[in-house]
Amino acid sequence: MNNVRIRPPRKEDGPILWKLKYGERDPEWKKWDAPYFPLVHLSKEEFLASYRFGDDSPEKWMIEADGIIIGTVSYYWEHEPSRWLEMGIVIYDPAYWNGGYGTAALKHWITHLFDSMLLVRVGYTTWSGNDRMIRLGEKLGMTMEARMRKCRYFDGKYYDSIRMGLLREEWDQVKD
Repeated sequence: MNNVRIRPPRKEDGPILWKLKYGERDPEWKKWDAPYFPLVHLSKEEFLASYRFGDDSPEKWMIEADGIIIGTVSYYWEHEPSRWLEMGIVIYDPAYWNGGYGTAALKHWITHLFDSMLLVRVGYTTWSGNDRMIRLGEKLGMTMEARMRKCRYFDGKYYDSIRMGLLREEWDQVKD
């Protein structure tokens, strides 16, 4: 998908990202992105004061489709000394779900992470209620490395926590 790109956040992205993330009281995207953790709403001022932009934000980049910001890709260190990195993706606008945007963005992000860091593995954690994230990982050649059964309770039901992972040599075989 040629119209999807990722890039570091710019200062002028702040108000747009705030609106995507906090513009609705009960946003649709949060029903899929770890809904068992509450979304703590920040005012625009609080968000802009706390958000890191440009080179100060290597761990969170913008996803653009046709020049429009639709979400973010990110990473965090599960354990930096052992180079255990976890990544994430959020596409805020449901109009961009199921259209290949997430697949394209995560392909760019995985390539960027492997190209810019000394990593042998990348991965993410999702939950069994988010079939799209599980399928996305499978589509990208990831392996379900762990399933912690019934450890997420949400909306009166238990769900599994799912860990997906990908090794550099596996990515080198499937990335094109």
